Amino acid sequence: GWTLPLHYGQGHLQSHLHTRRHCSLFDVSHMLQTLVYGRDRIRFMESLVVGDIAELKPGQGTLTLLTNEKGGITDDLIVTNTSEDHLYVVSNAACADKDLAILRDRAAQLQATGSDVHLEVSDNALLALQGPSMARVLQAGLSDDLAKLSFMNSIATTVFGVPGCRVTRCGYTGEDGVEISVPAGRAVELAEQLLGVPDVWLAGLAARDSLRLEAGLCLYGNDIDETVTPAEAGLMWTLGKRRRAAMDFPGAAVIMAQVKEKPRRRPVAMAWTGQPLLTFLYPHIPGTVTSGCPSPCLGKNIAMGYVEAAHSRAGTELIVEVRKKQHPAVITKMPFVPTQYYMAK
Repeated sequence: GWTLPLHYGQGHLQSHLHTRRHCSLFDVSHMLQTLVYGRDRIRFMESLVVGDIAELKPGQGTLTLLTNEKGGITDDLIVTNTSEDHLYVVSNAACADKDLAILRDRAAQLQATGSDVHLEVSDNALLALQGPSMARVLQAGLSDDLAKLSFMNSIATTVFGVPGCRVTRCGYTGEDGVEISVPAGRAVELAEQLLGVPDVWLAGLAARDSLRLEAGLCLYGNDIDETVTPAEAGLMWTLGKRRRAAMDFPGAAVIMAQVKEKPRRRPVAMAWTGQPLLTFLYPHIPGTVTSGCPSPCLGKNIAMGYVEAAHSRAGTELIVEVRKKQHPAVITKMPFVPTQYYMAK
């Protein structure tokens, strides 16, 4: 139900490089935004995800994982403990229906036992402003000081005269950026204000994908899904120490057993020259390629995937098969391009 261009007038390559050098605006309104209210909202959220939501300070958010009883990743979410007495949850668009059903079912279970929790689905639009020029562009329309807003922190504010916005310093490009939740009726107005700055271009889904891959960021449905656990995906850093000890999240027994025994497969980054569209690794190191594209910044092909743990060390040589032709590749470190996340001093 969403019309989302792969690119706008400038084309994919130019759009990607412009984001790295200047600033781009992405329409990500297809993401699900949910507000969780009630005195038991943290207990509710922690019954579904692996993160330590209770430790989040007001205005602070975290990437966390919605897991199932088999330890698989149902979705990756950003959960923010707002200063306005609710949790703000952003879910992937492809998982919106599935996630909402899980959230509503769990809320109903807790409500039936007397818990105080209720959900509200936001109809706000969501705009992502990403790139090294972001702070200069956005600060012109804010009374709040962006220099005080660190990566993964959030404020409710007015943006270029549009009240009722939430600005979260995060994004999916590896650059300094924000996501702006804005009342839908004024989203076009705000977008036009931002695009009035010559430094800001519109960017589509093609640049969004290549930028996130250069930054070593997973795409749900490609790099992680319900068949992959946090231990296998290299995402154990999303599990808080308290949560590991309590083992009170879905699939905890499976996930923690894998941590103890060491996963048989590991996520890897790889790079090579030649044809960019690949299918799988072959022949001497069995594995799977989950995402791949030419890197506009590096001038070579990059990919993410999984190989047997014994062959996952950086520098390991392997073969990628592309359209029945073999090309030498090497496992490298992630991210491919250094990230520029902003931490306030």
